[in-house]
Amino acid sequence: MRFSVRENLDFYKKVFILALPIALQSVISIAVNMLDTIMVARLGEEALSATSLANTFIAIYHIFCMGLGMGASVLVSRYWGMKVSGNGQEKEASRALKQTVALMIRLTVFLALVFAVLTFFIPEQIMKTYTQEENIISLGVVYFRFSIITYFFLGLSLVCTIVLRSVGQVKLPLYCSIGAFFVNLLANYAFIFGKFGCPRMEVAGAAIGTIIARLFEVIIILGYLFVFDKKICFRLKDIFIRTGSLVSEYIRICIPVLISDAILAFGNNTVAMVIGHLGAVFVAANAITNVTQQFSTVLIQGISQAGAIVTGQTLGTGDVEKTQKQGWLFLFLGIVLGCFSALFISVFSHPIINAYKVQPETEEIAIQLMLAISFIIIFQATNSIMTKGVLRGGGDTKMLMLTDNVFLWVVSIPLGILAGFVFKLPAFWIYVCLKSDQIIKTVWCIFRLKSRKWIKKISTGKAS
Repeated sequence: MRFSVRENLDFYKKVFILALPIALQSVISIAVNMLDTIMVARLGEEALSATSLANTFIAIYHIFCMGLGMGASVLVSRYWGMKVSGNGQEKEASRALKQTVALMIRLTVFLALVFAVLTFFIPEQIMKTYTQEENIISLGVVYFRFSIITYFFLGLSLVCTIVLRSVGQVKLPLYCSIGAFFVNLLANYAFIFGKFGCPRMEVAGAAIGTIIARLFEVIIILGYLFVFDKKICFRLKDIFIRTGSLVSEYIRICIPVLISDAILAFGNNTVAMVIGHLGAVFVAANAITNVTQQFSTVLIQGISQAGAIVTGQTLGTGDVEKTQKQGWLFLFLGIVLGCFSALFISVFSHPIINAYKVQPETEEIAIQLMLAISFIIIFQATNSIMTKGVLRGGGDTKMLMLTDNVFLWVVSIPLGILAGFVFKLPAFWIYVCLKSDQIIKTVWCIFRLKSRKWIKKISTGKAS
């Protein structure tokens, strides 16, 4: 099946209509993190390192929730495609939609409880996995104490946002993030530095600012989903809906996504551990480069999520040939965006590093990390759009779980540990080794796409 130039343009238009609001929302979320980093940096490098490392652990939970949300998105987008296709499955698809959302919300609350308990009872032990510097550990514990409730707000707003996107509702989450940005800005300024009559709480103030912003988000997102949404039609009482008929399908498709993203979380955590044990200077440099990398990949993340949505919806209509063609178009788009992101990092890395006013040693390490990121991002962009987008949207979640395990833990992590602790290589090579799985996965994606084995059938379960 071939697409005409006009059809290709229409396809990319549809993708970018979905991707741009998602990307803009990611920019705002990153801007919030960057704002926190810049404000806390005024308290000193120890405070910067402490909040950065504490947020590395919180980021594990964030990625777990992304796994839950994106796993549910595979089903939601497919069921939504069935519901609007007019192929006689509207009733079954509508029921399966609600069951999927109910299962997702239950798992999110359970996961938030687990992380909240860990953060409450063993904050020092968590911080010691990243650093042995006592001042950084104590500041990180303070940040953790004020962040416990954030897990519930963050998780629910995140997974429900992903579900709304899966049925084409991308504007509301964007507007919500814009509001949260300004809420966070004012709350941070007030509580970190003691403005507007608020107490000066420094590191704890940064955590409180985040809590207030996340509370704002969850009220808006859940309020819309439970009251106003007319597509999924999920209401508060539906949290308790019977889901037994869909559990096996949910486990088959969604749980491998959660595991894959959990592996990614622990992989990123290992990167932080390697750099964290090299000292506060390395940690500060890594914090700066993380923000820059996030900014350079926001559009890629948006395209990835759009890829999963478009693929799922197309397969929901039963058009396999069109889905395969769209997969190749996404692959080409990934290569182009990867090169663009590499150029972005090369051009803006020095101005961004200089904005932090850090020590010369920190600046030098940050420059090395920026160079490594600009190389890896080309491969990361391509395989992210394929693995987190197209292949995942096709239901190929078990195979993706396997490849994430093998490439990351058998290749990248051992190479990174050798580079950092045995050979003590420069920061550039440590990062390249830790991210070498991105190169391997890019090659694998091409062969997997060509095989067509990534297109899986998904059922709506049996009527209860």
